[in-house]
Amino acid sequence: MRSANIERNTAETQIKLSLNLDGASQGSISTGLGFLDHMLLAFQRHGRFGLVVEAKGDLAVDVHHLVEDMGIALGMALRQAVGDARGLERYGEASVPMDETLVQVVLDFSGRSHLAFVPEELGIEGSAGGLNAYHLREFLRGLCNHAGLTLHVRLLAGREAHHVLEATFKALARALYQATRLTRSDLPSTKEVL
Repeated sequence: MRSANIERNTAETQIKLSLNLDGASQGSISTGLGFLDHMLLAFQRHGRFGLVVEAKGDLAVDVHHLVEDMGIALGMALRQAVGDARGLERYGEASVPMDETLVQVVLDFSGRSHLAFVPEELGIEGSAGGLNAYHLREFLRGLCNHAGLTLHVRLLAGREAHHVLEATFKALARALYQATRLTRSDLPSTKEVL
């Protein structure tokens, strides 16, 4: 079973997260932030993951800490769930449209962290449910750093925050589903290590 249970407690957030890479789009999500719940449910559904999240954060201060720490916890869970990465497909790519918006996500489960996503260059307008493009960047940065992902996010069309954020979470989930499939028996690297 390729799964992980993570508990992350700080002075700002408390997070319990369970992830099953081979689960069937099931589990409850509760963060105290409705739009983040919506994004994580989209991630669960489009990644076909078993995902359970119970989280609390200092939302009276800002949403930043909770969103960033959710990315960190999810990254830790992904890293733990893939184990030694033997048999892993490794690469994933997905493009997701939402009305006028089109987002492309390309990733490499390489063990090397890199995020190519620059909100300032995208011109995303406003926020959705208290989240904006900079919060998305912090979520993705935490995810990449703790999962060991190289991740490229491209906004090919659109500017409206809700559609951009949601299409990004859906494309991320679909690309991660591809990358975490077991399609071989060896390590997916000529270096013989990820």
